[in-house]
Amino acid sequence: MRKYRVAEIFSSINGEARRAGELATFVRFAGCNLNCTYCDTKWAMENVEAFAQLEKDTLLNIIKEKGIRNITLTGGEPLIQLGIDELIIDILRDNYYRVEIETNGAVAIRPFKEHIRETAEAEGITDIDDRLCFTIDYKCPCSGMDAMMCMDNYAAADASDVVKFVVSDEADLLRMKEIVEEYNLCSRSTVYISPVFGGIEPKDIVDYMLHNNLNDVRLQLQLHKYIWDPNARGV
Repeated sequence: MRKYRVAEIFSSINGEARRAGELATFVRFAGCNLNCTYCDTKWAMENVEAFAQLEKDTLLNIIKEKGIRNITLTGGEPLIQLGIDELIIDILRDNYYRVEIETNGAVAIRPFKEHIRETAEAEGITDIDDRLCFTIDYKCPCSGMDAMMCMDNYAAADASDVVKFVVSDEADLLRMKEIVEEYNLCSRSTVYISPVFGGIEPKDIVDYMLHNNLNDVRLQLQLHKYIWDPNARGV
């Protein structure tokens, strides 16, 4: 039976992306292939071997016991977990559930999207475009990981997906604008800008949006960091 290395499982609200403010069950996987300067879950990257290895059926049972429709797979980086597409498909076999995959932009999403959709079509799994969402980060220069981005991800993003830019200064905003325009993202997916918490002021992002006429780009604040302590886990 496939096993996954899991740092924590909890239920809360979605703090960001398409279903911000809605209840969700979060499965946070341990380990990441990046090391961003502003990472707020470094603990999930450290001593990875110490985290629990859970069998797929155990994970599915926990999800079902929670009874919450939105399932967010996050990390760390969920797409580096072997067999993550198998888990996603198994969740989607029950049409009650919606799955969001929060990915850091450094892993190619196209093979996952194609495999999941091909399997769904073959098995008659319905409403995939409504129930499956990739929230794809673009790591701006302040992250220190800009060069690690898989640029095909921004060509592969479609109407069911979100592209998210976390910014801390004007250089990040400029890079965000370049990527949005180069890949025509606003016509193909939902685009969010979020500030590095405690860094750039949200009003400065709004000023930049106004000055550059960034229609269809959305400012988003991380709700969970305003409701609870910004360093709290399991929320």
